[in-house]
Amino acid sequence: MQKRKGKALVWLRNDLRIKDQASFYHATHKHETVIAFYSFDPIHYNETQWGFKKTEAFRAQFLLESLAQLQKDLLKHNISLVISQENPAKGTQELIKDHAITDLYWQKEWTQEEREREDEVRALLSENISVHTHYDQFLFHPEDVPMEIDQLPEVFTVFRKKCEKYSKVRSSFPEALVMPESNLLSIQFTLPSLADLGLKTPEAHPHSAFPFKGGSLAAQLRLEHYFWDTEKLSFYKQTRNGLVGLDYSSKFSAWLANGSISARQIYWEIKEYEAQIQKNQSTYWLIFELIWRDYFKFISLKHQDHIFQLGGILQKDYHWKNNPKTIQAWIDGETQEPFVNANMIELQKTGWMSNRGRQNVASYFAKDLLLDWRIGAAYFEAQLIDYDVHSNFGNWMYVAGVGNDPRDRKFNVRMQAERYDENGKFQRQWNQKSLFE
Repeated sequence: MQKRKGKALVWLRNDLRIKDQASFYHATHKHETVIAFYSFDPIHYNETQWGFKKTEAFRAQFLLESLAQLQKDLLKHNISLVISQENPAKGTQELIKDHAITDLYWQKEWTQEEREREDEVRALLSENISVHTHYDQFLFHPEDVPMEIDQLPEVFTVFRKKCEKYSKVRSSFPEALVMPESNLLSIQFTLPSLADLGLKTPEAHPHSAFPFKGGSLAAQLRLEHYFWDTEKLSFYKQTRNGLVGLDYSSKFSAWLANGSISARQIYWEIKEYEAQIQKNQSTYWLIFELIWRDYFKFISLKHQDHIFQLGGILQKDYHWKNNPKTIQAWIDGETQEPFVNANMIELQKTGWMSNRGRQNVASYFAKDLLLDWRIGAAYFEAQLIDYDVHSNFGNWMYVAGVGNDPRDRKFNVRMQAERYDENGKFQRQWNQKSLFE
């Protein structure tokens, strides 16, 4: 083993884990001192141009739980987690100065706000600070896909087939090293409360399909439950379009979104399950969904800020509306479609919505109400526990007809309700109040 030297700072964003984490692996193996840093960036808790808070209470609560768990995990490795509520550029600069940091690590990002923050951090660095960045959020590493990013196919199926044929998923990173006790800072940093972030504590709903806590431990427990305890993975393809209950889908998306678990870890666990229990269409289909997740990340990597523009990556010139009254009715579940209403009320009360629900309410917003799809995407950003910038905007573009759907489909909401909520259980569960008023 090479001699460790220098002092490392790991700046965390959506990579809130120590297991299978590139920055922590490299930092603990190469440096004599390692400090972790997370900033509750004020811009994430401000109101956006669309009139919504960028992060609302459900996702913020999940984030706080995730960081609390990470703090515990890091403590076992004798690594302090520094918590800040200021701009990350200012926070990193202070830590570099106070602790004589020589090396700075972070997970590489490329969407607009994340890129701007990275530029701000870099601008304050002296020349003697070494920066190490890693693509650590993919299933298929960008270096391993069989095409240049600017040649990425605009149809998912083409991308998937090429990756399945020519690419391999890398092994998970080995465990980060346990640092000496002397590595710990003299003070332990406390997490802010929801009130500190300008948010109210959300009420837990008895019908929530996502009542889970944030953090790596909760993610691991969910994986063990869904795979090994219940073997629900064997039926994933048949149940994934469900609407009611905890186990109709894997529910990994929230932990994947903030990096409490890696796509690689889930993939290799699926492979272990296939070896020990069963390999079938359902086990493949969960991998299929992980590839979809990758695809939207690669699409945003290719098209950059076009994913946030009205015409999307296709630059289509549709005539979109912006009617505050109609938008509010959609948000409050007061449209003419009971299926849309039920899904929107579920989102409002729990911070969660099924994939089937998301497709339908987004299609209704863009294709029936003809509203500016970016407003719907911004509302999802605020509310969804599992918000991921790439998947959120990728899916909204797809449904709105300005993204990667070559067919530009419109969902028939009533037919969808009849097919996926045949007995009306889901709609009754969430629309019941209005039915009796």
